[in-house]
Amino acid sequence: MSLFNGCQDGKGTPRLVEVRCPGCGDYVEVFIKMGGAVGQTGTLVADERCGCGFVLKAGTFETEYES
Repeated sequence: MSLFNGCQDGKGTPRLVEVRCPGCGDYVEVFIKMGGAVGQTGTLVADERCGCGFVLKAGTFETEYES
């Protein structure tokens, strides 16, 4: 049995980034998919709500938001 059994390569691990909220301009931390089916790479893993109430929707591309 390998010590690293069950470990995934970096492509399966979501990346944490900060993007600007389109509603108020504050930064919001979101997780971005780094792998998956065609059209999923680079998308938000889950909905994230900014303090102003704006919801950044899961499945939208990171590029739709300013970094």
